[in-house]
Amino acid sequence: MTAPVATGHEYRRLTQYDVDVICAKHDRLWAARLGGARAVFAFCDLSGLSVTGRNLCDADFTGALLVGCDLRKAKLDNANLYGADLQGADLSDASMRRADLRGSSLRGANLTGADLFEADLREGAIAAADRKEGYKILEQTHREAYATGAILAGANLERSRLSGIVANKADFSDAILKDAKLVRANLKQANFNGANLAGADLSGANLSGADLRNSVLVGAKTQAWNVSDTNMDGALTDKPSGTSISDLPYEQMIADHARWCETGGSEGKPSAFDKADLRNLKTIRGFNLTALSAKGAVFYGLDMEGVQLQGAQLEGADLRACNLRHADLRGARLRGAKLSGSDLRDAQLGPLLIGPDRLLPSDLTGSLLTNADLARADLRQACFSGADLSRANFTNANLKDVDLTGALRAGSRGLNGVL
Repeated sequence: MTAPVATGHEYRRLTQYDVDVICAKHDRLWAARLGGARAVFAFCDLSGLSVTGRNLCDADFTGALLVGCDLRKAKLDNANLYGADLQGADLSDASMRRADLRGSSLRGANLTGADLFEADLREGAIAAADRKEGYKILEQTHREAYATGAILAGANLERSRLSGIVANKADFSDAILKDAKLVRANLKQANFNGANLAGADLSGANLSGADLRNSVLVGAKTQAWNVSDTNMDGALTDKPSGTSISDLPYEQMIADHARWCETGGSEGKPSAFDKADLRNLKTIRGFNLTALSAKGAVFYGLDMEGVQLQGAQLEGADLRACNLRHADLRGARLRGAKLSGSDLRDAQLGPLLIGPDRLLPSDLTGSLLTNADLARADLRQACFSGADLSRANFTNANLKDVDLTGALRAGSRGLNGVL
């Protein structure tokens, strides 16, 4: 499909007042009130203007000039941004689910924390109406979507289509790119540190000089990709990390440890899982694994709902994308652990009573909790010193006496008023 273009590429310059009026009519349309009209900014110049927090779902920005535009927290779901120029625009925390961004330019744009679920950022061609040919291609070659130098840190790009995109030196750190299409994408020197690329299609992609440290590449398609001079330290792939489940009877060991906990030591036996790869267990839901030692172990993606890990030693463990809802982690040692994208709703991370007057707080010093959900979790006295809490959700969590010294809190929710 190609997008129609105005004759001679003429742009209509809008004032902030013009934009506000159009947005107000769009709001009335969505509220089913009289006087409503869809926002159409096709081939308009909005450079430097602001639509911060506006609802512009389904709006038409075809070929628009949005250079340096302030679109923070704007709602642009299903919007048509085909061929739009968004260079240097601020789209941080914007919602752009299923937006059409084919052939657009995001060079130097800030999309930190933006939601681009199923967005289309593939190449596109510009066309104009023609009496004989219907649509006549104005450009002989397809235009790639440009995102060179763009900041997409922590952005949600799950199932998005980025095949052929040019994103040299772009920042995708901690971004969610699960099942994204990045076929033949030009990603030279891009930063994917901590990004989740599980199931992504990177066939033919150019990642030379890129930073893929601590990224998740489980199930990713990597045929003919270029990773020359690419830093992949700590990247999680389909290959076992540490000691594989096939090398040791982990299922029996887990069952033995649980039995030992449940019977007070009369049956079963304690087991150690330091640096073990436990991904193939799939689930340990509800298991009693009190005092478990699993330093540096890989739990990625496991169903651990309701698991009892009081006093567990989980320093440096990989618990990304795990289901830890209602888990009991009181007094757990999680220094340097990776918990990005994990579900910790209603989890217990308060202090563990280990004596008449002795409490053992949970220790999450230096842990990674980007995009983690800790809604309603009990975090009393927990130590998050130096932790990365960017875009984490702490809504209605118990934060009494919590230690957030030096923690990164950009984009986090529910921490207002907590020192």
